[in-house]
Amino acid sequence: MCKVEFEQAKKRAEELKPLLKYYTQKYFDDEQVVSDYEYDMLMRELKGIEKEYPELITKDSPTQKVGASIKKGFEKVTHEVPLQSLQDVFSFAEVMEFDERMKKAAEEYNLPLDYVVETKIDGLSSALEYKNGVLVRGATRGDGIVGEDVTDNLKTIKTIPKKLSEPIDITVRGEVFISKDDFDKLNEDRLMEEEGQFANARNAAAGSLRQLDSKITAKRPLDIYIFNVQKSDSIEFKTHYESLLYLEKLGFNVNPVKVLCKDIKEAIEEIKKIGENRDKLTFGIDGAVVKVNNLELREKVGTTYKTPRWAVAYKYPPEKKQTIVKDIVCQVGRTGAITPMAILEPVFVAGSKISKTTLHNGDYIKEKDIRVGDTVVIQKAGDVIPEVIDVVKEKRTGEEIPFEMPTVCPVCGAEAVREEGEAVLRCIGIECPAKLYRSIIHFASKDAMDINGLGDAIIEELINRKLISNIPDIYNLTLEDVESLKKNGKKFAQNLINAINESKNRDLYRLINALGIRHVGVKLAKSIAKKYKTMDALMKASFENLCLKEDIGEITANSIYEFFRQDQTVDLITKLKKAGVNMKIQENENVVTDEKFAGKTFVLTGTLETMSREQASELIEQHGGKTSSSVSKKTDYVLAGEEAGSKLKKAQDLGITIINEQQFKDMLGN
Repeated sequence: MCKVEFEQAKKRAEELKPLLKYYTQKYFDDEQVVSDYEYDMLMRELKGIEKEYPELITKDSPTQKVGASIKKGFEKVTHEVPLQSLQDVFSFAEVMEFDERMKKAAEEYNLPLDYVVETKIDGLSSALEYKNGVLVRGATRGDGIVGEDVTDNLKTIKTIPKKLSEPIDITVRGEVFISKDDFDKLNEDRLMEEEGQFANARNAAAGSLRQLDSKITAKRPLDIYIFNVQKSDSIEFKTHYESLLYLEKLGFNVNPVKVLCKDIKEAIEEIKKIGENRDKLTFGIDGAVVKVNNLELREKVGTTYKTPRWAVAYKYPPEKKQTIVKDIVCQVGRTGAITPMAILEPVFVAGSKISKTTLHNGDYIKEKDIRVGDTVVIQKAGDVIPEVIDVVKEKRTGEEIPFEMPTVCPVCGAEAVREEGEAVLRCIGIECPAKLYRSIIHFASKDAMDINGLGDAIIEELINRKLISNIPDIYNLTLEDVESLKKNGKKFAQNLINAINESKNRDLYRLINALGIRHVGVKLAKSIAKKYKTMDALMKASFENLCLKEDIGEITANSIYEFFRQDQTVDLITKLKKAGVNMKIQENENVVTDEKFAGKTFVLTGTLETMSREQASELIEQHGGKTSSSVSKKTDYVLAGEEAGSKLKKAQDLGITIINEQQFKDMLGN
């Protein structure tokens, strides 16, 4: 052994192990930070080093482990039959080598050799346990030996039978996944909601199945394909293919791609066929699996700690395709974020048809110099969201058109603003149809106009039925309109109409907060209402006048000033006035009874026994003090209730005076 080569190999192995551990943990935490292909290549490199230098193999090496740790909040389940991973291969030569090993074993034990080729579904492996034909438990793979009890979550998947057609005891293994169409729709919905997009369907499926709240899981479009009998005491099979047909008979949703091949030549042809037809599959795959069909031969061949010796997974290389940017259009999310999208000449990449992809923001477009008409390279390695990774500039003809982000909202024509330090361009029009749903949710929320009964689902239904098309339409709703939303909805309708009418008399600060002005929350809305007294005075306030207020910086002042310069805002306020909504500070609103807390800043934390934190804040303000959301050296008092958190500790560290609820009352003189 060459000492220099050994030291180099050792150094590289020490680099690869923590890196692969990190990638593995992220993968099982449903956050994929590298593509499957990059991960596979690094793992392959480490396996090669350990094969050449076995003394470098350690117990904690990623090559010796399956899966990752159990998520907190789930009960542990020990699998009676381990849920192993598969040995990956990346060439047909390696598939042939596998066949040679199986041929020798078949000859040694005088057993027939044929294969079953199946798609390797890209999802989360799970085991389902049935007693007397009834589903009693479901678990994730976990580390292969111990998984997570996700029975309630698995029961939300419609294709999992709760009861089998025969009363048998059986444990089966399957792959939970989200179909291509469902995944695309899920991400489109999240894009419009401005929630983080799932990197790929596998992460989406895994994250959905491993939710601690099964109600969230039930909302996700999960499916499952069963691909193996793990354990059965009541029936024996001679071949794997026979067991799959029996599982279908029992009512399971079995992997639809399962081809019986008489030899390895047929198996390789089937792998090629699957690769060529990936785009036609309704579900994502990350390879094709070749399995020995004869179960007795499987038992003779056995397994390693991590993988069965009787199967291999052929991994397809990542695909990159060239296509043309036909156009760049902008979508407006529900909070007003304007996102550019590339409209592409349709192209199949990694098994799915790509006709559009996000370009994130204007900076991304400029950085890559993406123009309408450009030939671009699209990559979707490991079924990751398609992305423009490069522009083929040598194919430019000179007719390509540079793209500029819009200065007005493409939906409503209101001003589009990009604030300092942000990459996102936003529509600030309060009547923008794209923002309507989110705007009304905020308008009706507890800290805003507090319209009890006007929840998310009711708002969505009102919009879908075209009963409201802007915020003031809330005040034009009739009993008949609301009754139509529910069966026997008279009582509900009357209560909601009453709540809407009551909201007309809310404090001015609530209306200011309800408008959803960027950077203006409840606390600042109270302060603004106290200073300007009426909505008209606030609307007329100059930028300079707004800046004179100590708790309003230039960015916030500009946001308020520009908001009230919009035609949509003027129109909205006019309609709300006409509907009878209060537009001025009320006599009892923010009345300062004395100055005993003048110049004092309070921070509230934990749960108070006899009052809410909001009520305590109002008392502080009525006595001339103010509240803050964070503890600093400028804090005078921290009012701490039950289960006070990190703010209490920070106050202790800074030596801030900490008071309890009774001490606070004593200070008030009550």
